[in-house]
Amino acid sequence: MKTSVKHVKKEKPLILKHYINWFEIPAYNFERAVAFYNSIYSITMETMELNGYASAFFPAKSGIGGAVVQGEGCVPSMTGPLVYLNGGKDLSVVLSKIEGAGGRIVLPKTLINEAVGYFALFVDTEGNRLALHSKF
Repeated sequence: MKTSVKHVKKEKPLILKHYINWFEIPAYNFERAVAFYNSIYSITMETMELNGYASAFFPAKSGIGGAVVQGEGCVPSMTGPLVYLNGGKDLSVVLSKIEGAGGRIVLPKTLINEAVGYFALFVDTEGNRLALHSKF
């Protein structure tokens, strides 16, 4: 008995510079969540309401951006995907503001390795578990 072999064309791998191009952090209390991120980053987020959703945008100059969002289906969570926010040159600056802004530090600044840098885990005012990352 002769078996036939099907030739399956191998797909070209999709290698991207960034695998994240946008993120949204859900909020129960929109004003409280915006105040939290404004406080820890010392920024003023621009807000907008559209189609029943409130959004506050992180002021990214270029690259990956994101927003705090409130609306149907936007449910904060301690489980699921973990977003690593940029901690700047040294995440200690942002991390030091978390508890004063109403959040909770879950894991303090921790060395991953010398090549990658450091990370820390925190919970925001809405109950979202997030991380910070920095080289130093």
